Amino acid sequence: MRHKIHRAPMAVASALLLGVFATSCSTEDPTGSTTGTDESSETSESPDASESPAEEQEWFDQELYDTQFEQRSATFEGDPEEPYLQYIDGEMTDTAEYKANGPMKACFANASISNPWRQTGWITMNQQLKDLQDQGVISEMETRDAGDDDNTQIADIDYFISEGNCDAFIISPNSTAAMTDAVERACETGKPVVVFDRGVQTDCATTFIHPIGGFAWGIDTAEFLIDNLEEGDKVVALRILPGVDVLEQRWAAAEKLFEENGIEAVDYFTGADPTEIKKIITDELGKGEVQGVWMDAGDGAVAAIEAFEDFGADYPVMTGEDEMSFLRKWEETGLTGLAPVYSNFQWRTPLLALQKIFAGEEVPKEWVLPQTPITEDERADYLEANDGMPDGHYAKFGGENLPGYPEVWQERQIP
Repeated sequence: MRHKIHRAPMAVASALLLGVFATSCSTEDPTGSTTGTDESSETSESPDASESPAEEQEWFDQELYDTQFEQRSATFEGDPEEPYLQYIDGEMTDTAEYKANGPMKACFANASISNPWRQTGWITMNQQLKDLQDQGVISEMETRDAGDDDNTQIADIDYFISEGNCDAFIISPNSTAAMTDAVERACETGKPVVVFDRGVQTDCATTFIHPIGGFAWGIDTAEFLIDNLEEGDKVVALRILPGVDVLEQRWAAAEKLFEENGIEAVDYFTGADPTEIKKIITDELGKGEVQGVWMDAGDGAVAAIEAFEDFGADYPVMTGEDEMSFLRKWEETGLTGLAPVYSNFQWRTPLLALQKIFAGEEVPKEWVLPQTPITEDERADYLEANDGMPDGHYAKFGGENLPGYPEVWQERQIP
C-alpha cells in the first residue's frame, strides 16, 4: 500500500523552483553508472495542484536499493582522514591522454547555490580551487550558475563548449534527463568531463562523483526510527519537493521499511518552509500522538521540533541532517535523533579529480564517496569541531585543512 501524499502550501521564495525540479523525474536507474543526485533544494506548489510527475513514476529500484544497502558497509579505498578522496574499488578511467604541462582552465556549469547545502559546498570548492591554483594545477575556474533552471544550464554548457576555451568541464546537473544531451556534447569535445552531485543518463563522463545515494539515506533513517519505535507508532515524513531522484529514493526506501515493520507513516511536501512545517506537525498532533519525524533533508528540522514544544507534546524520535541548526537543537532538547548526511565534502572532489586527471593518473569511473550518519555518540565531537560556524553550515563539509579555515566558513563568504 502507498500512503496518501499530503500537500502543503510552500514559501513564495521557493515557488520559483518547482517547474525546474518537477522535470527531473526519471524512471531510469539514477546511480547505476549513469546518474546521481543533489542534497536539499527547495521548491513550492499550490495546495490544490494536480498530481505531480513524482507520483506517476515508480522510484523504487530493488537492484539499486540492494547495491546501496551493501555499500553502506563497504570498504573505501584511501585515507579516512581525507574522505573526499576515498572511493569504492571498481572500474577506473585511464587519463594518460589528458596529462598536462602547466596549469589548466576548468569550466564549471553549476545548477545553483540556492540552499545552505549548496552554499556550504560552493565555499569549500572555492577554497580548494585556491589551493590548486597555488600548486599550479589550475589556472582559473570559470563558473556559470544556472539558478536552478535547466534551459539556462544547457546554454551554459554550450557556451563553454563553443566559447569558454576550457581544458576540462565540471558539471553539477540541475536535473537528470534534461542535462544528458548537453553533457554528451561536452564529452564529444574530447576533453575531460567531471559530473558530480546529481547525474545524467549517460556514462560518457571521465568520472561521476557522488556519495552512496538516496536509498542508503532512506535505509539508515528508517532503520533508526524502527529501532526506536513500536509497531503501530506514527511517523510524520517531511519531504521538501517531488521529482528529484535522490529525494524520491530516500522516501521510497524509508516507506518500504516502514510498511514492512508496521509503522504508520504519513508524508507531506513542505518546500522546507518553517511555517508550513509547524502547521503540518501541529495539525498531526491535533489528530493524536506522533512518535516520530522523518525528513528527506534537514532544512526546517528546528521548526518541526519547535512545533512539538509549542503543542506541549513529548519530543519525537527524529532524523534530520548534519546542518548545524539541527545538531544544536538535538543537543539542547536531548531528543532521540540521528543526523544522516549527503556528504557535503564532495564539493572538493571534482577539483581533486582534475588534479589527478591533469597528472595523467587514473580515476574511478564512478567515484562513490562515503556517506555516514552522525550518531548521538558523535554529535558532541562534531559540535565542538564546528564551534562558531553558522546554523546553515554542514558539519561534514570536509574543509578543515583548506586555506581560510575557519574564518571563510564562519563568515559565510560566498564567492
